[in-house]
Amino acid sequence: MQMHPLIELKDLEYAYPYSSPALSGISLRIQRGEKIALVGSNGAGKSTLLLTLNGMIRPDRGIVTFHGNPVSYDRASLRKIRQKIGFVFQDPDVQIIAPTVWQDVAFGPVNLDYTDELVRQTVHNALHNVGLEGFDKRPPYHLSGGEKKRVAIAGVLAMDPDILVLDEPTSMLDPAGSEDIMDLLDELNHQGKTIIISTHDVELAYLWADRIVLMEKGRIIASGTPEEAFSDKELVRRARLKTPILLELSQELGSRGMKIAETLPRTVLDIIRIIEQNHHGSICLSSNGYGTIHVGDVDQISGPAIQTILARASYDTIGVMGSRAKICARQWGLTPDISYAVIDKCILQAMNGRTSLILTTGGMISRVFERVTVFNQTNNRSIPIQSLIKSENSDDLPGV
Repeated sequence: MQMHPLIELKDLEYAYPYSSPALSGISLRIQRGEKIALVGSNGAGKSTLLLTLNGMIRPDRGIVTFHGNPVSYDRASLRKIRQKIGFVFQDPDVQIIAPTVWQDVAFGPVNLDYTDELVRQTVHNALHNVGLEGFDKRPPYHLSGGEKKRVAIAGVLAMDPDILVLDEPTSMLDPAGSEDIMDLLDELNHQGKTIIISTHDVELAYLWADRIVLMEKGRIIASGTPEEAFSDKELVRRARLKTPILLELSQELGSRGMKIAETLPRTVLDIIRIIEQNHHGSICLSSNGYGTIHVGDVDQISGPAIQTILARASYDTIGVMGSRAKICARQWGLTPDISYAVIDKCILQAMNGRTSLILTTGGMISRVFERVTVFNQTNNRSIPIQSLIKSENSDDLPGV
């Protein structure tokens, strides 16, 4: 039996008062576990579409279904669906209403009539997930833009939604803050959350999303993998966007006679592979063989322990992957060499015979192993990868 999509939009139409249609003929199916980016220029209808997902906007025509059931717009029904489809606004100041971080994150659980103990545990878990332990008593107006965004996400996570919807999640953030937020969304997706964002940043969407929904003037003009959506230059032009730089580079290499793989490049590592294939061999393998990638769980390593590990072992490169790992690194006084596209960059380091240490959280360790294993299998490589063994009561040594 075919399963219902998590959310389905059928022929949605919507217009703001005295305005031209904001949404026209919108049909879209969203499956559990997807990472979807709605991409388009300002005024394309991205935010309006997101607001229909949990009933904040009721379409003039068409149907929104959740788990196969049409969304009802009475107060009780909307309360239930907004618990399951959490919304994070572009400006966190619109969403944060309480005088302290703890009170703001607790607002949803309290209004859902959780017990006091369950409220405490829920707030603790939500702040842990976004890397804000110890921020409980802080006033939100003392926080940075990225920290405010995390508080807004924590407030949504405290209600345990199935789906997290974010309108322009990196707006008003510097590049480092943007990387932290997107890493956090990756972690939440890895934990089972379906993530839907809007953005006009094609580079961010191309690298992050599983699926791109390209919008223009209130309509969906393309929906597919990032490679599919951004490969059509005419559609990209219609949407008033630009081709992602890695895809454009691949197209230019192809136009100059280089053989391009059927799978278009998503990372710098993919571009390196294209160049290698056209040079009939590896151009970046050290004569000393492959370097090893070590992986450590920041939830199992203390600050003193990591200093001992770094003193005993020589790593050419240290990378931190995920928002929590970055926060731990700052608390430990550790300055990483890599904090974005960490796995692929460490693979490149290993191909140059350099040893790397990736610090991340437990749930993401399997992702590192899977990515390196798949790379080895598909490219006939044998880059070694090892877990870091930590013991508080004995010597801390890297090991299998």
